[in-house]
Amino acid sequence: MRPEHNDPINVSRFYGSNRDYVIAGGGNTSFKDEHTLWIKASGTSLAELDEKGLVALNRDRLRIISRKVYPDDTVLREEQVKNDLYSAIIDPGQNLRPSVETSLHDLIRYRFVVHLHPSLINGVLCSRNARNTVTRLFGEKAMFVPYTDPGYILFKSLESQILSWREKYSSDPQIILLENHGSFVSADSVDEIREKYDEIISAIGTIVKPLSDPLQLPFNPVLNSVLPALRMMLSDERPKVIRYRHDSLIAEYYRSEQEFHKISLPLTPDIIVYCKTRYMYIAQSGSAEKILDSLRMQLPRFRNEYGYLPKVIVIKDAGILAVDNSAAAADSVLEVFEDLIKVSHYSSLCGGTKALTPDQTMFIDKWEVENYRRKVAQKSGQENRLSNKTAIITGGAQGFGAGIAEALYRQQVNVVIADLNEETGDRFVSELLKTRQPNKAIFIKTDVSDPASVKSLVESTVKEFGGLDIMISNAGILKAGGLDEIEPDQFSRTTNINYNGYFYCAKYASEVMKIQNSEKPECFTDIIQINSKSGLRGSNRNFAYAGSKFGGIGLTQSFALELAPYRIKVNSICPGNFYEGPLWSDPKNGLFVQYLKTGKVPGARTIEDVRKHYEDQVPLKRGCRLEDVAKALFYIIDQEYETGQAIPVTGGQVMLG
Repeated sequence: MRPEHNDPINVSRFYGSNRDYVIAGGGNTSFKDEHTLWIKASGTSLAELDEKGLVALNRDRLRIISRKVYPDDTVLREEQVKNDLYSAIIDPGQNLRPSVETSLHDLIRYRFVVHLHPSLINGVLCSRNARNTVTRLFGEKAMFVPYTDPGYILFKSLESQILSWREKYSSDPQIILLENHGSFVSADSVDEIREKYDEIISAIGTIVKPLSDPLQLPFNPVLNSVLPALRMMLSDERPKVIRYRHDSLIAEYYRSEQEFHKISLPLTPDIIVYCKTRYMYIAQSGSAEKILDSLRMQLPRFRNEYGYLPKVIVIKDAGILAVDNSAAAADSVLEVFEDLIKVSHYSSLCGGTKALTPDQTMFIDKWEVENYRRKVAQKSGQENRLSNKTAIITGGAQGFGAGIAEALYRQQVNVVIADLNEETGDRFVSELLKTRQPNKAIFIKTDVSDPASVKSLVESTVKEFGGLDIMISNAGILKAGGLDEIEPDQFSRTTNINYNGYFYCAKYASEVMKIQNSEKPECFTDIIQINSKSGLRGSNRNFAYAGSKFGGIGLTQSFALELAPYRIKVNSICPGNFYEGPLWSDPKNGLFVQYLKTGKVPGARTIEDVRKHYEDQVPLKRGCRLEDVAKALFYIIDQEYETGQAIPVTGGQVMLG
């Protein structure tokens, strides 16, 4: 990192990681010297800002925007301003878009400019008494700016006011407070930036008590049936993701339509960009059927009236549902709307809330710049047929399960890692999340031999993402040994995990999938068992494992017949031996060790002898790999005319007759 970038990046991350100051990565920061301005790229998160997220611009070329006369036509003018802004970029190869406020950052003479949308500050700025309150609290220390549509018009208005301030005070304003928008704080050091923001928050705190962190409230179980159905009601070709929140702050405003109205007004550009301007309220909460009946009645009316489906649904006694095309986007909606609640609360204590006018909201809603920012912030990579689907992978923390989970995650699937090994699972999820994709990965500790644990797993998945598209029953154990060696309790344990566990997964997953199918009959979902070649052919001195796997194929064929009317495809994948995984290669308990000790391979003296023995049985002379299973998995999910199959992935070792 270049030394001169340390301060702007560190101050960006400092505020970006604090939800009292920044929501959904919003705001922007800049640093400048005599010739160059570095500014956060549009759509880049402040909390995760690094050098790659900074755009360098030539300040001489930037000033053309100030001097140039642009057309009166809004669309044409903003397009020309955007092109002139792009022409000032020093390295166009970065393929980054500078913030729309870049010209303002350049105009201010201080080295550092930090523009944020803090909840407490916006509580004042979105109130009817905003100007008077700012004057009372800050006097001539702050410049108050009445709301102006963002872009060139706002820049020119601010330019005029800053020049007047400069003439009057022989300096630039260090604090600029924009009505219904946010704050600009400027200084020649980041330490002074922090001092100024602390000063602002402290002053507002004398008249408005900041809200404490809300208490999390219980999940309303009626949503177990509501969310999968609603998800399908709102989905088109791609499944939507629903994120849920229920806390004491939300509960203050869902008790009645009147209370809900207090948080249903668009107050800032961010609200409109992420949440749109209209939200839905459901007063029924006594049962899933009542909620769904209300949704079926209200959703068509909502779409007809506003031209879109709601991104925010508030359900009495249940909480907020945020709906969008990815988990990351839905998270942003959730964060921004809860911030709206906070801002509404604060503004009510400052003389009442002042919402944006219909013309102002329409400008934001249609403004290309803001929509670009939203798309960049919420989307990463190319969408595909798997994008936004949600999958559970049992035994997903290691081995085949981890490989499958990673392959799905790379395809923008929301993955739920279900495993008994909590430490390994948490670590694996952390690694997946480092890739910064629009989908999410979570870990849920699960014992597949316990039906209550599997039921809870499915319910937790619905709570996290709104539904379930793919259930992969992968968890399994293997205990080698003959009739003289395997004890009844060992046999039962193998059966409970490999056979019963698959039944539990299919039972509880299909309940959710049936609900989804009832609302969207053309939708296909998948239940997939990771079986084994031992499910297709007997295995010497390995009957407990092979028996459970043979039984699994019987379940697959039977489930497939039962669930076909609901378009739930049920298939098994039967991999050959995965020699690189812990099942085979664990130095203490792996099968190579077990088979050597039990003498299963005649004449074998070393682990390598055992390995070669098994590799020589494969026509393609190698073990099965993770990518082989992933390809079979993608085929099963993608096709829509195959169910009840046991697909061998064995390198030719097992061929179906």
